[in-house]
Amino acid sequence: MERHNKIGRYEFLVEPFHCDFSNRIFMGHLGNHLLNAADFHSNERGFGMHFLNGIRKTWVLSRLAIEVNEMPVAYTRLSVETWVDSVMRFFTQRNFKISDHETGKIYGYGRSVWAMIDTETRQPADILAIKEGSIAEYVDKETICPIAASSRVRMSDEGQWAGKVETHYSDVDVNGHINSVKYVEHLLDLMPEAWHRTHCIGRIDVAYVAESHFGDVLNYYCETTGEGKTAYRIMKQRGEEPPLEACRVEITTVKPHL
Repeated sequence: MERHNKIGRYEFLVEPFHCDFSNRIFMGHLGNHLLNAADFHSNERGFGMHFLNGIRKTWVLSRLAIEVNEMPVAYTRLSVETWVDSVMRFFTQRNFKISDHETGKIYGYGRSVWAMIDTETRQPADILAIKEGSIAEYVDKETICPIAASSRVRMSDEGQWAGKVETHYSDVDVNGHINSVKYVEHLLDLMPEAWHRTHCIGRIDVAYVAESHFGDVLNYYCETTGEGKTAYRIMKQRGEEPPLEACRVEITTVKPHL
């Protein structure tokens, strides 16, 4: 298969109501654009949700990293390019490039790891057993993604409680669990206004540990992991059940954009 057919390119508009008080897109909405591009790309190549749901399978996000030079402003027309750079038995690695659709200006890149699971057992499914492993035809090992691989987000067992969030109807996605980006959006909502006026996110790493669901309470614990780096452990809890780790997030901040 020709290389250009392995890469999907999708246009998105940065709508003004998807921007914060700095007139730049919310990180959550940018993350959703990447996930939508992944969905479009996989569906067009016969390995998307439309096909998988019919055989009781689905994709779930295992890790996500987004690294940006700056956040696009309102009314920017974005191009999100995406391609798969490796396929293993239980995981695929997918990359992203974020640029201005008209000028080609690069805003940043993304990396992600996806697992295929059985929707009934919620256990991992063998990706290479689907359609005789033909997903390998869409792997592009030539296109470079220049950012570091997505991180496991290492942190100690210590951490300062940063707040809690109750999950609701709009947090749940088509897979029936809390949407992957919602963990990040809730985290950023816990930050005071002053933090958002004095910090800009240069990179965000998310490592998903376990699914959480409508009605779970998410408790956030934070720890400084380096200069400009803060890691968060997100613990889910339902009623009197013991808390379980659902997700980890590391935020790397940079100087505010001019």
